[in-house]
Amino acid sequence: MLPELGDILIIGGGRMGSAMLAGILNAGLVPAENIIVAEPGEARRAFLEAEYGVHCVADASEAPVPCTCLLAVKPQMMREVLGNLTAGREFSPKRVISIAAGITTKLLASYFTNTNIIRVMPNTPLIVGCGMVAVSPGEGTPAEEAELARSLFSCMGDAIVIDESLQDSVVALSGSGPAYFALFVQELANAGVELGLDPDVALKLSLKTMSGTSALLEQTGQTPEELIEAVSSPGGTTIAALDAMREGGVAQAIIEGAKAASRRSKELS
Repeated sequence: MLPELGDILIIGGGRMGSAMLAGILNAGLVPAENIIVAEPGEARRAFLEAEYGVHCVADASEAPVPCTCLLAVKPQMMREVLGNLTAGREFSPKRVISIAAGITTKLLASYFTNTNIIRVMPNTPLIVGCGMVAVSPGEGTPAEEAELARSLFSCMGDAIVIDESLQDSVVALSGSGPAYFALFVQELANAGVELGLDPDVALKLSLKTMSGTSALLEQTGQTPEELIEAVSSPGGTTIAALDAMREGGVAQAIIEGAKAASRRSKELS
């Protein structure tokens, strides 16, 4: 239990909002009756109420001011959502936690008074309890509030506290990273098909190899370089493949892709 969270308002009942909702309930942090979800979609509201036993409203302005407000909306929508949320009333929860990429705590703080502001960058594996989340408190927000947010998201995977100046870098690695991983899995499977494998077999081989290698690195503490060396025999198949990939610019393309994601995160702010 994290009684410090108090009543919770989750604004946005999409994939990430519902993943946070499920994580909170599955971990027993807060009972369902203490949670309200603001979600404009009628069918989605009906699903969330039936699936999780929480109360849903079409607009966050219909909900009372909570102790904790979780903002699970897209960055492009954030200013509109905050404007509607605070228009014509004082909306000052104890804490506001935003998962929107590129939206700074300074911008968030401009809409609230006497509210602790926390910015987090989760990734989509949060949905299956394997997320990686970076937590950054805003100016004037005490360290214990950042630790509370870290504890909250640790129930949905792993979480760390970092300086906000590094959040755009986190977006580039773990925020957008699942798409890079999926692209590699997809193209490796496509290569398997070109080599004669059945598509389903190629995809399974690709996916299980990637997920197994991730587990191997994490559980043994090997560095990526050490694992590459362990798999690579002089003059063997792995060396041939890695040489071809390096010649094709794969490594530099990954770096440039991450840099492009970081630039876009800055633009969104």
